[in-house]
Amino acid sequence: MSIFLSSDDKVIVQGMTGAEGMKHTARMLSAGTTIVGGVNPRKAGTSVTFDVEGYGPLADEVGIKQVDIPVFGTVAEAKEVTGATVSVVFVPPRFAGDAVLEAIDAGIGMVVVITEGIPVADSTRFVQHALRKGVRLIGPNCPGIISPGQSNVGITPADITPRGRIGLVSKSGTLTYQMMYELRDIGFSTCIGIGGDPVVGTTHIDALAAFEKDPETDVIVLIGEIGGDAEERAAAYIAEHITKPVVGYVAGFTAPEGKTMGHAGAIVSGSAGTAEAKKEALEAVGVAVGRTPSQTAELARAAVGALNE
Repeated sequence: MSIFLSSDDKVIVQGMTGAEGMKHTARMLSAGTTIVGGVNPRKAGTSVTFDVEGYGPLADEVGIKQVDIPVFGTVAEAKEVTGATVSVVFVPPRFAGDAVLEAIDAGIGMVVVITEGIPVADSTRFVQHALRKGVRLIGPNCPGIISPGQSNVGITPADITPRGRIGLVSKSGTLTYQMMYELRDIGFSTCIGIGGDPVVGTTHIDALAAFEKDPETDVIVLIGEIGGDAEERAAAYIAEHITKPVVGYVAGFTAPEGKTMGHAGAIVSGSAGTAEAKKEALEAVGVAVGRTPSQTAELARAAVGALNE
């Protein structure tokens, strides 16, 4: 099993014909993702040929295979023709808001928004629209989601994400990758990068709830960062609803007050949103919190080991 994404999902790529869309479509295909189309109104009716290396994680032969992906004019057309269930958005910030709204209105079940720099007003609009329509939205400004061995939607490097029993949810893309690398010998059930903007679709709490129900997730790793109160709210949820071991890390222990660090949402105002305050809130409900990514990986390793004793 996995959460939110499986090998049964059919994926379309909005912005597939752009430079980033082309690069990451090839990588998603190599990870075994079932990509059934791209969307670009200016190139509707054409197709793009991708040279895919090691086509799929279970491929019998290693080499280069050519895969033709059709381009549609609208998400609605792509969904009607292909039966797509997921869309991943690589559209530039200026047009991304409308692209996400189009995917939601077309009835796509999950929309993964990779684009960075989307205006907060646009993000607020499409996040609220997704909630009203019952659409799972991940992002914006995130690396996406991967269920190793099944599907990879976004920019996550699949070669450091083997199948295993750890569920990972993170605000930070870079720290997601580091945690994957450090725990690659244990592996992951699903890894989700929720994004670090002030307004996001899927939250830590959404992921925690799903991992708690997932029989193939034994230990949960939660990565947060300074700014906002998402980690404090996650701590309150853990206290009431989570029975599995949770290990945490909060980026930004040395961040200066009042300065944005990395993500648009990573800013400390006065005593609110500090790494220390978030660490204390998580530890108060039994979460083991590391002060560095490597220490956090060791805590996760210990949590997995304790379950096997």
